[in-house]
Amino acid sequence: MVTAPKEVLKDYLQGARDVLLWKLEGLCERDLRLPRTPTGTNLLGLVKHALNTEVIYFGPTFGREWPTPGELVSPNNPDPLAGWHATEAETAAGIVDLYRRVQAFADETIDALPLDALGHVAHWGDAKVTLDEILVHTTADLQRHAGHADILREQLDGSVGLLPNHNNLPDTIDWPSHNQRLTEIAARFE
Repeated sequence: MVTAPKEVLKDYLQGARDVLLWKLEGLCERDLRLPRTPTGTNLLGLVKHALNTEVIYFGPTFGREWPTPGELVSPNNPDPLAGWHATEAETAAGIVDLYRRVQAFADETIDALPLDALGHVAHWGDAKVTLDEILVHTTADLQRHAGHADILREQLDGSVGLLPNHNNLPDTIDWPSHNQRLTEIAARFE
């Protein structure tokens, strides 16, 4: 059975979405918000970035507007990092719910248009883009951030892997010994 190209692209996009949201499961608000890198990267902020990105790429890029703009980070927000963290007034549950609604909005655009439909990403200049290009770009961006979330979550509580109940890592590895061996190899290059 051959799957249509659009369905393949949608499956990969949804896979990236699912992984990103899975990395939030079971954590308290504090752990979701706490900066995990020197630049403030945090799990909830990655989801907030993803939802704002999907609205732009599958909304205005193809002539659709999000029905309730007040839910999103305004392009006029004076904080250049507003799309990368939850405010005090926002909750994890609220951001996850908003992201699920954004996904449905994006999927409506994807379902309604052919892959060669033309759009325009305002912050990319004058060039036209196709839905195909936007699907690939958005999936690549989400996969990158899912990888960030994977590392942040592993550092937080040791949860690893592609999906719940499928960590896609060998079960028989002695991880402390493995890390010690890699550290010893790295030390030879100082």
